[in-house]
Amino acid sequence: RERRDTLREELLLSPLPTGDVAATFQFRTRWDADLQRGAVSHYRLFPKALGRLVAALGVRELHLALTQGFWRTRYWGQPPLQAPAGAELWVWFQPTVTDVDKAWKELSNILSGIFCASLNFIDSTNTVIPTASFKPLGLANGTDHHLLRYAVLPREVVCTENLTPWKKLLPCGSKAGLAVLLKAERLFHSSYHSQAVHIRPVCRDASCLAVSWELRQTLTVVFDFFSSGQGKKDWSLFKMFSRTLTDTCPLASQSKVYVDISPKNKEKELLEVSPPPTSVHEAIVQGDKKTYAVYDLQSPSLFNTSRSLNVQLKWKRPQDSSEMPIPTLHAQRYVGGYGLQTGEICTLIYNTHPYRAFPVILLETVPWYLRLYVHTLTIITKGKENKPSYIHYQPAQDRRRPHLLEMLIQLPANSVTKITIEFERALLKWTEYPPDPNHGFYVGSSVLSALVPSVTAMKDMDVEQSPLFTSLFPSSDGSSYFVRLYTEPLLVNLPTPDFSMPYNVICLTCTVVAVCYGSFYNLLTRTFHVEEPSRGGLAKRLANVIRKFRGVPPL
Repeated sequence: RERRDTLREELLLSPLPTGDVAATFQFRTRWDADLQRGAVSHYRLFPKALGRLVAALGVRELHLALTQGFWRTRYWGQPPLQAPAGAELWVWFQPTVTDVDKAWKELSNILSGIFCASLNFIDSTNTVIPTASFKPLGLANGTDHHLLRYAVLPREVVCTENLTPWKKLLPCGSKAGLAVLLKAERLFHSSYHSQAVHIRPVCRDASCLAVSWELRQTLTVVFDFFSSGQGKKDWSLFKMFSRTLTDTCPLASQSKVYVDISPKNKEKELLEVSPPPTSVHEAIVQGDKKTYAVYDLQSPSLFNTSRSLNVQLKWKRPQDSSEMPIPTLHAQRYVGGYGLQTGEICTLIYNTHPYRAFPVILLETVPWYLRLYVHTLTIITKGKENKPSYIHYQPAQDRRRPHLLEMLIQLPANSVTKITIEFERALLKWTEYPPDPNHGFYVGSSVLSALVPSVTAMKDMDVEQSPLFTSLFPSSDGSSYFVRLYTEPLLVNLPTPDFSMPYNVICLTCTVVAVCYGSFYNLLTRTFHVEEPSRGGLAKRLANVIRKFRGVPPL
C-alpha cells in the first residue's frame, strides 16, 4: 500500500562572500490527509501536537520563526528563508472560524507551551492585520485579510529550551539522519541562528483535486570561523558541528546534502570539495545559476568506503573582497533625531539592478508609545519625491493596538529610496516599564515583499524533484522571483523616571514611621506603676548598725 505520509530531509551548505558558512536544514513532512474535518486518529510522521492544533483551531496556514541575530543581506546575499530577530508568528485561519481574535490568542498560548517561548505575550498591542503583505504560501480559496494575524516579539531570546522541542517534532528526533548534527552548543556559538515551522496545504498531485498538508521545519545557522578561532576559511562538517554523518533516518524517503560550489567569477572555480560528490545538480535559485555538489545519504556507495561522511571544502585561491556580489534588493533602517521627545524613523531601500525597476511592498509596525506623525511621511528617490501607488495606514490606540503602515513603492533602476517619518515618544505609566527600562524599547523589523527581476530565465520544475530550498516560494513566471526581506529591529529610548527615588523615599518614610509611630505607640500603650520604697530587710539593718559604729552614713 502506498504511504500517505513521506519525509524528506536535506542540508544546504553555502559559503558566504565574507568567508562565513551558512548551513540550512530542511525537514519536510507531507501527509495526504484532511486535517480540517477532524477525522484523523492515527499519526505516523506528522506531529500529533501540531496536527490536532490545526484541526481544533481552524488553521489554514501557520508560520513560526525563532531567530537569534540578524541576517546581513548586504554582505551575505539573499537567504533561502529570512526571519526577523526575535519571534515571528503569522497565521491564516479558515473562513469557518467565527472569532478570529479568540482563536489567535488560544493558538499563541498553545504554541508558547509547545516551543517553550514567550509567545503568550502576543496580544492586541503587538498584533496587526496586514492587507497587502503575507499572502498565503499554500492553496488559498480566498484572500480575506481579516482571517490573517501577524505579530513579532523582537526581544525574544532563542536558546536551547526552544531547540529541544523543535527537534522532538522530527520523526527521527536527533538520533539519526541529518538531525544528529544539531548539537546545541555548536549551533548557538554562531553569528546567526534561526529555526522555523511552516504548515500549509499543498496540491496532492498535478491535477490538484486533493489536498495534502505540508510541515516544513527549517533551521539556518551561520558560522564565523574568524571569531571562533579557526582563522581559516577551510571548513568541514566536523569543524562546524563537532560531528559527522553516520547513517540516514530510516523513515526518510530522501536524505541529501547540497554544497554550493558555484564559481564566483568566469575564470575558474575557487572551491574544492571532498570526498567526491554522488552527483552534481544545477538550478536557477533566486535569479542566479547555481551548481551544487550532491551527497545522497541513501546511496549504497557513500558509506562503503568509510563509516561516516565528513564533507570538506577548501579554497583553491583566496577570494578577493572586490568580488563580493551585491544583492539586487536590500535595505536598512535606523532611528534619527536627538533628545527624548521626538525622533525619526529612516528606511533606506536599495535597488541595484542596472536597468529594471520593480515595485516593493513595505510593512511597518510601530508600537503605540511611538506616536507617528503621518503628515511628515516623505519618500525620496534620486532627489525627487516618490509617491506610493498604494498606502494603508491604521493609527494606533494607546495600550490597545500598534501603528500599521503599508505602502507599495516603485523602485527605479540603480537607485536608493529613503523613507522617513517622524514620531513623538509617549510617557508611560511607571508600572508599564520593564525591569531594565534604561536598556530601551524594541521596535519590530520592517518587512519588504517584492518580485525581483531575475538575471537568468527560470524554468518550471517539478516540486517533488527539485531541492526543498527552491520550492518554498514558487515562481509565478520565469522572469522574476519572490523575495521577503527584513530590516534591523530598532532600539528606542523613552523618557524614563528615576526608579531609585521611590526606593529612597520608601526607606526614609519607613524609618520615620518606625521611629515616630513606634515611640508614640509605646507611650500610649505602656502602663506606669508607682512603687513605694521598702524599708529593707534584716541584712540592711545589720549593715546600717555596723556603718553607724564606723561613722559612715547609713544606706
